[in-house]
Amino acid sequence: MLEVDFYKASNGKCPVAKYIDSLNSKQAKKVAWVLNVVETMNQVPTDYLKKLKSTDDIWEVRVQFASNIFRLLGFIEGEKIILTNGFTKKTQKTPRREIEKAERRKANYITRQRNKNE
Repeated sequence: MLEVDFYKASNGKCPVAKYIDSLNSKQAKKVAWVLNVVETMNQVPTDYLKKLKSTDDIWEVRVQFASNIFRLLGFIEGEKIILTNGFTKKTQKTPRREIEKAERRKANYITRQRNKNE
């Protein structure tokens, strides 16, 4: 089981919370439901959580609601998945810029954690 956590920028802003807040209440409820599945299931189906190939160990939380497809990207650190960014998917492929954003935020998070522990 993984604990879901949201990445916070050094300025305290939380991009994933901001993204979820931009959704309507039914969409946000579905996202919350999928996040609960990720937190409570020992083996999360790939319908909801999948590792992205050709990335720096970036994972994708997958949410489908009606004709909308929502994605939350992040990385696994110990027993946690740290979600770094979210977007509404419009094409089959995950946009490269979203993957790069997740990889940058992962590097930033790890650097800040290391500095905090020194």
